[in-house]
Amino acid sequence: MKKTQVSILLLLFGCFCLGAGWLRGENSVILAKAIRICLECVGIG
Repeated sequence: MKKTQVSILLLLFGCFCLGAGWLRGENSVILAKAIRICLECVGIG
């Protein structure tokens, strides 16, 4: 396979995984963890 074909295949797979995570509702979990980590770094949490 050419480099561009592999790149396109990996891009499509990444988009598929992103969409699957979004449909499962994992985006809210990741956002909550990110907020918690940021608050800990600042020293508020």
